[in-house]
Amino acid sequence: MNDRPNFLFFITDQQRADWLGCYGHPVLRTPHIDAIADQGAVFDNFYVASPVCMPNRASLLTGRYPTVHGLRYNGCVLPRSAVTFVDLLAQAGYHTASIGKSHLQPFTGRAPLMPVPDDPGAYDEAWRQIDDDYSQEEPGRYKADGRYEFDTPYYGFQHVDVVTRHGDRCGGHYEQWFRERAENWQELWDGANQLAHNYSCPQAYRTPIPEALYPTAYVRDRTIDYLAARGEQEQPFFAFVSFPDPHHPFNPPGRYWDMYRPEDFEIRLPYGAHRNPVPPMRWLHEQWQGGGSQTTPETAMMASDEELRQVMALTAGMITCIDDAVGAIMNCLRQQGLDDNTVVCFNADHGDYLGDFNMLFKGALPFDSITRVPFIWSDPDDRNARRTKALASTIDLSASILERAGLEPYAGLQGKSFLGNLNGSAELRDDLLIEYNDSGPRLGFETPARVRSLIDERYRMTIYQGHDWGELYDLKTDPDEARNLWDSAEHSEVKARMSLRLAHQLAALMDESPRARRLA
Repeated sequence: MNDRPNFLFFITDQQRADWLGCYGHPVLRTPHIDAIADQGAVFDNFYVASPVCMPNRASLLTGRYPTVHGLRYNGCVLPRSAVTFVDLLAQAGYHTASIGKSHLQPFTGRAPLMPVPDDPGAYDEAWRQIDDDYSQEEPGRYKADGRYEFDTPYYGFQHVDVVTRHGDRCGGHYEQWFRERAENWQELWDGANQLAHNYSCPQAYRTPIPEALYPTAYVRDRTIDYLAARGEQEQPFFAFVSFPDPHHPFNPPGRYWDMYRPEDFEIRLPYGAHRNPVPPMRWLHEQWQGGGSQTTPETAMMASDEELRQVMALTAGMITCIDDAVGAIMNCLRQQGLDDNTVVCFNADHGDYLGDFNMLFKGALPFDSITRVPFIWSDPDDRNARRTKALASTIDLSASILERAGLEPYAGLQGKSFLGNLNGSAELRDDLLIEYNDSGPRLGFETPARVRSLIDERYRMTIYQGHDWGELYDLKTDPDEARNLWDSAEHSEVKARMSLRLAHQLAALMDESPRARRLA
């Protein structure tokens, strides 16, 4: 392998693994992302560390689980003292850039689900609160005209061009840029001015914002600007290119709105397909049938078949919009002569139920649809198409990128390098852990859910802290996870074996950093 390659890392927000052409989707068209897959290794069993935006993004950068790095659920922060693999790349001479969604700090002004004291004392938390600024992504930074300049390095990134929030009215540097370029920006951002449509699904919004001013185009154009500047430099780079779509609301711009028809999509797994749903699923179903509402716009819910087909069509439009942006960026990479020494990756921060068992969005139920995500690694040293069944995780990205850059990992890194699996080998690990922590009680839980899952080559077992019910699925005979074997006497030995292995995984979560400085 070449020394010191460049890295171009694409990541989308809330995109499940099977929603790409190269992963077998029968309707969605993603030729540009598929072209990357045609020149690289596609991981069929790549899972998140946590199926939520902020915790998993922090796990990507640190190579550590949320329990250890501290950003346990949305609304927390990644401590500024945390070391990331980007820090090591920068220290080794790489130029590092984050373009698009970062989400390592809160980017809304909304109050948390669990209230905090109005007058907190000096010791209202278990840890002393260090006087650090964790507000660089918050809305107030971007209200002024001009451009807010980040305090860098930002978790190792020397160049930051941030897009916050979701949909057509994103914030951050995008918001400042949008206001400068659209004289009628207030009119375009007025919800009363959405274009006419006949969609009735939740959070469907036909944006009047033209394609050229939509957030996906902004991320595309800023990345192209960055690559054009790097083409004249000999310094290697790491570019983290993060699209805020296809996360809801569902508002693909321009021609992407009606690019796909709802009737072309199938509801393959209705709620009735699950033979013995656990209490949170039953609670969601009761809420749906009884006309209940979501706790927040991001909370999991159920919807009708017709609404789900509409959501699928709009989601497909948003993904194809991203795919076209990826194609333009890859064309720029080639034009700048950078493609012959650039590792190109494609990933997502988590998935979406997107119709499975009539559910939408994400939540405490760790089905494959929200925990398994696409991952493609295209390396200039071997552009041959291949696939691997290796069980890999978001926490493995740090170790793998550092090894490819010729750098040693830091103490406390919990992931494993998967570079030995790029040739198709499945020998990486026997099982992997997935965490889910909620910030408040939702989906019928009386307290915030604490969920841990163990996945191996055949089974997925999940425990819900404080509850005697759980989940066990045979992924070989039941890949749709539609028959829960938790109470099956026939599978009691499997559950016992998985429980012991999960206990070993949890025991390994101890933070190994900092290392001992003396014997005692």
